[in-house]
Amino acid sequence: MEPKVRRIGVLTSGGDAPGMNAAIRAVVRTSHSMGIECVGIKRGYHGLIAGEMTPMTPNDVSGITSQGGTIIYTARSPEFTTPEGLKRAADNCRYSGIQGIVCIGGDGTFRGAQDLSKYGVAVVGVPATIDNDIACTSYTIGYDTACNTAIDAVDKLNDTMRSHERCSVVEVMGHRAGHLALAVAISVGATAVVVPEKDIDLIESVVRPIREGRLRGRTNYTIIVAEGASSADKVAEVVRTETGIDTRVTVLGHVQRGGRPQSRDRVVASQMGYEAVKILASGGTNRVVCYDGSTFFNMPIDEALSMKKGLDEEMYNLLQSIHSGV
Repeated sequence: MEPKVRRIGVLTSGGDAPGMNAAIRAVVRTSHSMGIECVGIKRGYHGLIAGEMTPMTPNDVSGITSQGGTIIYTARSPEFTTPEGLKRAADNCRYSGIQGIVCIGGDGTFRGAQDLSKYGVAVVGVPATIDNDIACTSYTIGYDTACNTAIDAVDKLNDTMRSHERCSVVEVMGHRAGHLALAVAISVGATAVVVPEKDIDLIESVVRPIREGRLRGRTNYTIIVAEGASSADKVAEVVRTETGIDTRVTVLGHVQRGGRPQSRDRVVASQMGYEAVKILASGGTNRVVCYDGSTFFNMPIDEALSMKKGLDEEMYNLLQSIHSGV
């Protein structure tokens, strides 16, 4: 079937996530295989307004699947939230012959794509965020790698905590969502987790499991804190004051965003990039690529943004049942 578009763009926006490059590669190479030209838009929506675009060929994306970050960069763009900025971005698309754009990022990226579509540019969103907080999909690009990066760091910290009989309070990313923190906590056998979705009492939820663990002979503990839930320093101070245990804080920060993508992120990113190009080639617009664990599908951006993703209660209950203090 003849594709409905002849030239498309690809951009990455918001926080970078491991696997974005694999998605870019899939978009470029799938486009080429369909006879569609592909243009890389640098620095997200900022670059779209500034006209920072470059043609991309299969050779340009050779060997990038194993690289973290994004080769076409990412940036915030306050101007893109204004009617003037949106019009300029849409005009640049028309001047450059770009009929559709694959927008790789999180919910902020999708809102930008949604706004741009109202100016006549076809858009498809590909979910990429280490927070895994996009409700329309069970998985977002970067989540698995970020989890493994945090797990590796906490495992190493635990060696020292065990040797010195200390408590380690580790802050991981997750400003509004605790999916990453919860997965890491279960994986490392944490004593407790503090996440934005749960309004908890630190004495009951953190100190009590530590005390129970001490009665059973445990001498080291790990508390995982999502950055948006509480201050890691505050949690550590409560533990220190209530138990007298030597407690140390580690903030993992942006190290969780980087590094070589794990297999799952490379594969899912490639599949999502492929699906995004197929949607544009068929004349689709204002869609988000989604994954339910076995099948890829798509839905309107409007519907996707209206959905809310809560914490997995079964996983949270699992941690409460098997935490290392019991």
